[in-house]
Amino acid sequence: MRLADLDYALPQELIAQRPPERRDSSRMLVLDRKNGRYEDCQFSDLPSLLRGDELLVYNNARVIPARLFGKRKGSRAQPPPRATQKEYLQSQVEVFLTKRIEPEIWESLVRPGRKLPVGEQIIFGDGELEGEVLARGELGLRTIRFRSTTSEPVDSLLEKLGHVPLPPYIEREDETTDRSRYQTIFAKKPGAIAAPTAGLHFTPEILEKILATGAEACEITLDVGLGTFQPIHTDDLKDHVMHAEAYEIAEETAGKIIAARSSGRKIVAIGTTVVRALEDSALRAAQFGAKGLVTSGRAEATLFITPGFEFRVVEALLTNFHLPRSTLLALVCSFAGRENVLNAYRHAVGAKYRFYSYGDCMFIR
Repeated sequence: MRLADLDYALPQELIAQRPPERRDSSRMLVLDRKNGRYEDCQFSDLPSLLRGDELLVYNNARVIPARLFGKRKGSRAQPPPRATQKEYLQSQVEVFLTKRIEPEIWESLVRPGRKLPVGEQIIFGDGELEGEVLARGELGLRTIRFRSTTSEPVDSLLEKLGHVPLPPYIEREDETTDRSRYQTIFAKKPGAIAAPTAGLHFTPEILEKILATGAEACEITLDVGLGTFQPIHTDDLKDHVMHAEAYEIAEETAGKIIAARSSGRKIVAIGTTVVRALEDSALRAAQFGAKGLVTSGRAEATLFITPGFEFRVVEALLTNFHLPRSTLLALVCSFAGRENVLNAYRHAVGAKYRFYSYGDCMFIR
């Protein structure tokens, strides 16, 4: 498939800049992936659309305040042309945490990256947190070790000094309310740098109604990272290399998934991150001759799901609307068919659905 095959037109005004007043007030486009028919609904209709014996799987990853702003300490800094040493050393540096390597070492995107060599030091806040560039990587990545200069732990300082990592298409600075609204009700395991946005629509009351139908729910963890939102830079999708994302499937969750499938119950993924984790686990199980459909434990997903992929686990999907030319749109097209999905997207644009992270959703069954 060519990258151009994943394109569609979206007016700028349909990109949601803020969450709806209530989480469960979003609109929901229901798509039948077999025949391509779609229907306009509300997310609050979801319990009534279920058969009552499904197994819902959600991502319990918690978004960390991954954007940090600091200044160069200056021990190795050299001023560029037409800049005084004082101006240069005081210039702002943005550090975007992407993946924890060790407790106090993070893989990060840094701006301005080309001016931050190995050994450079960055100070954050009033100097209570410092970072040192340990290594340079591909795609502008840097490995940074953080150090507290006070008795406060590094993780506490990152939480206090960091900003909510809102996507770049949300054209405003993060606000206090984003600390709760860019977090699902399931969030408990910190490590994600973007929200598993399909879960943003849930409230405890909606979940209670779903469970009252007879459906079950269980959780996995996938630390949403570069693999989820990294742009595709190749014209042919087969040439794109996914960035690895860590995930964990508890033994109890694996058991529930295997039991559901063996009894003919439908597995509903709450979000594309769940799809990626479950299908990656199923591939590993098949490759290594495991007895069950999926395996429990930790692993890293490098799976890029494109049209033609054989889904082994997921049979229904709740998902938000995704960017054109993205890996997430490729996944959704793989699951429901490119023409079905793009026709539904065109309808959503015409009906003025709200798009992307804080926007409306689709239920594909």
